[in-house]
Amino acid sequence: MSPDTTRALGGEFLGSALLAAVVVGSGIAAQTLSPSDTGLALLENALATGLGLAVLILVFQTVSGAHFNPVVSVVDALLHRKGWAITAAYIPAQVLGCIAGAILANLMFAAPAISWSTNDRASWPHLLAEVVATAGLVLVIFALVRTGRSHLAAPAVGAYIGAAYFFTSSTSFANPAITIGRAFSDTFAGIAPASVLPYIAAQLVGAGLGWLLVRGFFPATTAAPAASGGH
Repeated sequence: MSPDTTRALGGEFLGSALLAAVVVGSGIAAQTLSPSDTGLALLENALATGLGLAVLILVFQTVSGAHFNPVVSVVDALLHRKGWAITAAYIPAQVLGCIAGAILANLMFAAPAISWSTNDRASWPHLLAEVVATAGLVLVIFALVRTGRSHLAAPAVGAYIGAAYFFTSSTSFANPAITIGRAFSDTFAGIAPASVLPYIAAQLVGAGLGWLLVRGFFPATTAAPAASGGH
């Protein structure tokens, strides 16, 4: 394994861990600060996530492409930007990173390191929302990549995810790795383990739809840096 590949995998692990820490940690803080106002708690969680994600993309974009998301890595491979070998290596790094980040967030707020979430989210409206959220995320990222505007990925993806917390009923997980990680925290941002696989299935459908939209609207690739930005 080359030093560049090692750094890229390390970047995906650490970036995913920090992303999960931001999502779960800000969820715990929001639940503590606004226990009787769900709307305000969601706003606090969304703002922290959108801002944190934008910063993490800026930090790791030149290291690994700042995917932090298996569906972003898979679509990247489908569009022939990165090979399937590196995609296969990225995905476990992303999943393990998100699990580590969720555990870290729990510990930072004096919660048990692992507390399985009891937040059942697997309703049909929520699953439809995950299809929409994931398709939109893929479209945002690769529309920028294929038109030579990857430098705008950090603010665009952060803004999209922050907005999608509110315009989707699922609060826009849009990421199989973060979905798995959030099952490890029985807090505001958690998801029950039984809801994880349905969510991932919906996200994969959304990724396929997003890929089709990218191919349809942006068929020609303009030279650009590596793809970036997955919630």
